[in-house]
Amino acid sequence: MASLATPDVYRGGRDETSEEIPRDAQELLWRVAAAFRRSDRMKETMHDIPAEESASSIEAKYRALLEQMPAIVFMAYIDRGTSEAYVSPEIEAALGYPREGWLSDPAQWYERIHPDDKERWRRETTEMFVAGRPLRSSYRVLAQSGRVVWFRCDARMVRRPDGQPWFVHGIAFDISDLKETERALQQERNFASGILDTVGALVIVLDKDGRILRGNRAFEVTTGYRPEDVRGKYITDFLALPEEVARARSVMEQLRGGATTIECKSHWVTREGPTRLIAWSSTALPATEEQDLCFIATGIDITEREHLERALLDVSAREQRRIGQDLHDGLGQQLTGIAFMAKVLEKKLSETDPATSAEAEKLVRLVNESVRKSRELARGLLPVMSDSQGLMSALQLWADEVEDIYGITCRFDCSCPVLMHDIAVSTHLHHIAQEAVNNAIKHGGAKHIAIRLTTESETGTLQIVDDGLGIPEDRENSRGMGMHIMSYRSAMIGGRIEITRNALRGTTVSCTFPVKQ
Repeated sequence: MASLATPDVYRGGRDETSEEIPRDAQELLWRVAAAFRRSDRMKETMHDIPAEESASSIEAKYRALLEQMPAIVFMAYIDRGTSEAYVSPEIEAALGYPREGWLSDPAQWYERIHPDDKERWRRETTEMFVAGRPLRSSYRVLAQSGRVVWFRCDARMVRRPDGQPWFVHGIAFDISDLKETERALQQERNFASGILDTVGALVIVLDKDGRILRGNRAFEVTTGYRPEDVRGKYITDFLALPEEVARARSVMEQLRGGATTIECKSHWVTREGPTRLIAWSSTALPATEEQDLCFIATGIDITEREHLERALLDVSAREQRRIGQDLHDGLGQQLTGIAFMAKVLEKKLSETDPATSAEAEKLVRLVNESVRKSRELARGLLPVMSDSQGLMSALQLWADEVEDIYGITCRFDCSCPVLMHDIAVSTHLHHIAQEAVNNAIKHGGAKHIAIRLTTESETGTLQIVDDGLGIPEDRENSRGMGMHIMSYRSAMIGGRIEITRNALRGTTVSCTFPVKQ
């Protein structure tokens, strides 16, 4: 049977959509059509073939071929009665009804079609008979036990050379297991989609090149973009700042290289125009035989939180400045006046009452000590003066104090003046320098520290370089509170902190920040 050629009538009836039929179904259809056409020709030339070969050998070969197929094969001549119809024994195993019943009552197939599929089956069958279109569809059929069986049917009508209808033949495959698997997968997909669409976090899936494959409901609400608006576009197209675009590409490169989870922040341009600050956590799904490498990023909109934190920090900074100013200009001045009056009283008493004069001298000493402490407190609360050179003055003073207190070398380098007009930014930078210097001395044992302040165009850089032990290689376990505070302060002024281990020894803390002209 493998040597049978495809009948000309059948080959001529193929259309452009025949490639949609599964390959095994096409092979079976061609063989069945060839077998029946050859069988018909054999009958027409029966007088040339011995009766015993025609009745036993050829018929047995055809039936053996058809009845060994793991599918229901059916065939019926249009211009003959049901006595020459054929259906393979597989139908009895699949549906439980006797095979003879299907041959004696052709309407039984329609009666067993699931009620929800009958109208579609009737319409598609009519199109096959009237328009000659192949029938390729899936239907549910009710078995004798009441079980619903899914069949994938591929059938067509074959015409004679003169164009007249000849016979209908086809194959039905039991795809119940496939449908059950599809249903289970769809349930899992619906469950996963339900979770994604109900969580408050943004979730987006990217392909290996950074193109957006899908986003959840929270992503749509936050950004204003529908899934079809962003599908296929690069995530970098929606980032506001060039440095964030470079960072996103770096994150994907690290994930391709084997990194597990990477966290970062970026300003996302919404559909309406304003940007939203999103804190992302990204990971990679490794490639498999069925799926290419892809990235999953979950994000939290921290725009309002960032605004609130900034407002609270501004309020705190204002209160610190107010208290520092009050200590310096209020309490400090009053204590200075008291110290002066006590000194005058000491001189007067030294002439009339030397014993009392000694007590007055002690009082003067205590008041002067209180003045010194109040000034230290004021300087701690108000480290940077309000003029544009206040940051440079404060950093120089801090470097001098470090040398005096710890007995090490600490110098401040600023070759070109860096004028800062925002006292809040200056205060944050000063605290970053303080924290970096304290870490270098306390944790690194540094003996030489350099504080450098530079500017180029509209970007400033604050560097603290030490010769200590250096930041540990295992940075994940070395990020103490001080490093978090430096990163937070840097973010508050729109800057970025970077901590690196020097080539020989020691650590460099760099903070880049925008400089407003």
